[in-house]
Amino acid sequence: MRPAGPPHFLPHLHSAAVMPPYTIVYFPTRGRCEALRMLLADQGQSWKEEVVTKESWLQGPLKASCLYGQLPKFQDGDLILYQSNAILRHLGRSFGLYGKDQREAALVDMANDGVEDLRRHCSHIIHHGHEEDKAQYVLELPGHLKPFESLLSQNRGGQAFIVGDQISFADYNLLDLLLSHQVLVPGCLDSFPLLSAYVARLSTRPKLQAFLASPEHVNRPVFGSRKI
Repeated sequence: MRPAGPPHFLPHLHSAAVMPPYTIVYFPTRGRCEALRMLLADQGQSWKEEVVTKESWLQGPLKASCLYGQLPKFQDGDLILYQSNAILRHLGRSFGLYGKDQREAALVDMANDGVEDLRRHCSHIIHHGHEEDKAQYVLELPGHLKPFESLLSQNRGGQAFIVGDQISFADYNLLDLLLSHQVLVPGCLDSFPLLSAYVARLSTRPKLQAFLASPEHVNRPVFGSRKI
């Protein structure tokens, strides 16, 4: 596990002499990378951003070089990873954010898969859905959020994390998705007191709070195109 240091998440603060160990290659949006950034910031890690514009992506060479023809691309030293959830799991293992034992690790995976299901549904509606589809999504959203409220209620009455007594990579992923939904569907957590308290509690972790207040986070669009 790498020792935690001060959270440097502003790319212009990095000097050429001391390069951060991680590089995130992604579009200028929060999208599938904000949970990674939250995790790194909260764990006191530094990273470099390589921002990919739509124009440069459409030119083709970068896309052709990516294993699955998609971003994000993540570099940890000489290790190059694709697929955002694989990157989260890698960081979870690196920083002890994968539960305290195999049982908790299985529950963390389950919770994270639930986040992925909702994230895919949300992304599809935002980028491809018609107005009636989006309206239906908003109506159905409480049903999609209820499982996470249930998971919280089963763990120390909702006063801890999604699994166990320590934060996991799934918490960062869920927090990012909930924060995004609060932007996209204001008031969506009003009927979920445990989720509301969970968002407030995690958002006040000092290093994470600093990241969430930073211009890099605040000014970064939730999605590339907001249609909901």
